[in-house]
Amino acid sequence: NIMSGWSGAGAFSDGKLTLSEEVGGNMVDYLPREEVRALINYADSIYLEHGAPEKVHGLNDPEVDRIRYECSKYNIKLVPSPVRHMGTEHAFIVLHNMYKTLEASGNFEFRERTAAEDVLVEEGRVAGVYLKDAAGARTLVRAPYVVAAPGRGGAAWLNQVAKDNAIQTLNNEVDIGVRVEAPNAIMDHLTKHLYEAKMVYYADTFENKVRTFCMNPGGLVSEEHYEGGIAVVNGHSYLDEKLHTDNTNFAMLVSTRFTKPFSSPIEYGRYIAQLGNMLTGGGIMVQRLGDLLKGRRTDASRLAKSTTEPTLKTAVPGDLSFVLPHRHLTSIIEALRAFDNVAPGLYSGNTLLYGVEVKFYSSKLAVGERFETILPGFYAIGDGAGVTRGLMQASVTGVVVARDIAKKSE
Repeated sequence: NIMSGWSGAGAFSDGKLTLSEEVGGNMVDYLPREEVRALINYADSIYLEHGAPEKVHGLNDPEVDRIRYECSKYNIKLVPSPVRHMGTEHAFIVLHNMYKTLEASGNFEFRERTAAEDVLVEEGRVAGVYLKDAAGARTLVRAPYVVAAPGRGGAAWLNQVAKDNAIQTLNNEVDIGVRVEAPNAIMDHLTKHLYEAKMVYYADTFENKVRTFCMNPGGLVSEEHYEGGIAVVNGHSYLDEKLHTDNTNFAMLVSTRFTKPFSSPIEYGRYIAQLGNMLTGGGIMVQRLGDLLKGRRTDASRLAKSTTEPTLKTAVPGDLSFVLPHRHLTSIIEALRAFDNVAPGLYSGNTLLYGVEVKFYSSKLAVGERFETILPGFYAIGDGAGVTRGLMQASVTGVVVARDIAKKSE
């Protein structure tokens, strides 16, 4: 349950806490920058109180400036951000401790294996939410305030709730791409200083924004499943170095902002993911970069010759050119060629590409500065609401809403 449930919706996927307002969301569009920084520090302190590791990567390291300077030579923008890495296994401990803290408060009830179906509206404001348990029993829980924070796995559900209640939604950028896997030897000189090298490049042919995201040194490529049976690729890494692999993986995403009359960014992403699933029998596709450049499918025999050993053993060899649109694939290839200048060996025949990686935060609900929608009492926060793109800024939205509700309830 890495996409839903307690600590789900992404928290089990590596547990990176990015400590900069520049990364992981657009909080500065809603709140003053200094307030966002203070909120990040506060949320970070809560993680530390509950067992997050003390170490922060990329903080006060002069080597980061050298890497940024090197990137600028090749029209690559490096976005440095201090990172506190909990690791997949340690994220479990931290979130377990948070659960225990809430449980001890006496005012906390967690309903496991229970789905939120829709909200109740009375006299023009939210009045509660209908729930359905694992046995299918439907109940109504009344509440003067309802906070929807479903994560990316629940983005489509929240989008439907918005439509049902005339809450405006806006198109975010649609992020679609691949997960790249290469030997640690190629990426170590970046990751040992930054942990996560967030690089942005505007592709030569189409000038689409291509960015690296969710970098996992010594990590594992993983498969995650969304409602409706869609499988997409992701990655994570453990805190314990004994569990590290010989590879580093990261997402390479092409960002596209569609305009009217297009209004279905989540459905578009799901459609691309379904194409990949169709060609693999429901799983994840893997292709060597060398085969992609030669216009041929990677098969089992070609994959066996790869000097980069895939960490996702269930991935099916295939041809990503049958899945990704030409614009996306061309932009990814051009960005890989550019990134090879700062990570020599990345643009190699044995670099592995897994598809498809899609981020389902593409439909953004219209909210106020405290994340309340036009439906009074109903708040929408986190990645599922299209407001954030990472664990830390999603946590911050929760703090903002909690304080706002507490103030109104005085």
